Amino acid sequence: MRLTEGVLQKKAKKRELKALQKNKVIPERIAALEGLLRDVYVLRRPKQSDYHYRKDLIRVFNVIAKEIYGKCNDHPVVKEFGSFTMDIFSPKSDLDLSINFSSNLVEVARETKIKTLRKFSKKFYALLSKGHVSSVHPILTANVPILKVIDSGTGIECDLSVENRDGILKSQIVHVISSIDERFQKLSFLMKAWAKAHNINSSKDHTLNSLSIVLLVAFHLQTRDPPILPPLSVILKDGTDRATVSKVVKQFVNYGKSNEESLADLFVTLLIKLSSVEKLWSKGLCASTYQGSWTSKTWNSKVGCFSVEDFTDRSQNVSKAVAKDQVKRINSCIQHSIQYVAAFMDGQIQGPRLRDYLFGREATTTITTSTRDDNKKLDKKQVGHQIPLLDHIPKKRLRATVDEQGWGRMCGGRSWADGPSTQVWTGAPSTQVWAGPSMQGWGGASTAVQGWGGTSSTATQGWGGRSGANGGWGGGTASQGWGGMKQQQKIMGWGGWAQQASDQRNNNLKPLLAPPPIPPYNPSY
Repeated sequence: MRLTEGVLQKKAKKRELKALQKNKVIPERIAALEGLLRDVYVLRRPKQSDYHYRKDLIRVFNVIAKEIYGKCNDHPVVKEFGSFTMDIFSPKSDLDLSINFSSNLVEVARETKIKTLRKFSKKFYALLSKGHVSSVHPILTANVPILKVIDSGTGIECDLSVENRDGILKSQIVHVISSIDERFQKLSFLMKAWAKAHNINSSKDHTLNSLSIVLLVAFHLQTRDPPILPPLSVILKDGTDRATVSKVVKQFVNYGKSNEESLADLFVTLLIKLSSVEKLWSKGLCASTYQGSWTSKTWNSKVGCFSVEDFTDRSQNVSKAVAKDQVKRINSCIQHSIQYVAAFMDGQIQGPRLRDYLFGREATTTITTSTRDDNKKLDKKQVGHQIPLLDHIPKKRLRATVDEQGWGRMCGGRSWADGPSTQVWTGAPSTQVWAGPSMQGWGGASTAVQGWGGTSSTATQGWGGRSGANGGWGGGTASQGWGGMKQQQKIMGWGGWAQQASDQRNNNLKPLLAPPPIPPYNPSY
């Protein structure tokens, strides 16, 4: 049964306060958690090359659009949106693209969209046979028809839709609002990484899409005391076009400077907020970033399983894809995360284990020679792939010791870039750090300790390595991955690299994209 807005607001506030009192934070430990989150943010942020590859892929898609439709004035323009535009993407993120035919906001028939995607599919199937792309997958029966194309060289998956101006507009507004306070972008990035690690960031799988996550973060910042972001109603009062919003936002820069909460404070309290209202979603509770407060909503006379109001069209629920059974899964992930944070606050677990649980081992690989395994339980059904559940925690509260600094704790007074005897993450004594002697990081040089994806032998490889004496990203000699110079394998594509003389017989299979400097796309391919 749906409850009124006033009743829901009182219940939500009461439950959140009760949950906050139950989950006390310890200042010394929140500082360690802050360091952990900032390190995750820095490590997972895209590099300049990631921005470069995506921008150039957009250029190539526009060249291809001209090839398909000719160079007349009515050829479509390919525009980016989504996580790349909002600047919350990671190197592995998809690139969302929209094929737009007109500068006006007009409704395009579904049949027209499908016809357009079929034209692009035909072109990409031709490029597939030449090795420029590794996959072409039209999904034309979906609510929003899309075409998935994977670049052979970079591995970037590009999702093309037609006239997705609504997605472009929302992405641009979110990006502009991020300039009000840097905590918005950083917390959005971390929460998206957290949801991704727990396999609850996919509308296709009936969990939370990225926009839902970003708006929940914005809502949390709007409802802090004092607030960090204003209600979007005051930002959108003069219109929703990018130029108008940018002009208004300038008046709100540093709006939340009186609120001195750290990323760690906001991360923990957001999880607590969401946990405290889990039973109110079915009563009509809805997060409204337009109002900057909880409200009561139904969608087509029905209560949503999870409700986050669309700030440009308030009749829409951006979380409408969330299914009833997946709400339980989302709540389970939130509860387990709070449990882990509480254990960290009590000093019962250290930073590396908390980091592995919150963001996954794959995302922040531990460089270590230790054989200790703190994570013995795994429940994929509840929390997704490679996310360890918390073992039994004794009720006795443990005191945090002086030398506990979480993820980046130091040993022997040394830090990440120091040499022998330094420990990183959960490393044992004598384990070196990234850039330390006799070990490597992402495709570093020599012995025994590997970086991302490496093996514990002299011929170690990182991401993209193939066989002996390999490098990782920009690594060693004979064969390399992203950033390598000359590959022995026949690897090509828009982001691929030049092949060796052994492949000169296939010179007609040149990549569409190449490493800097980038040659122009040749329509004769």
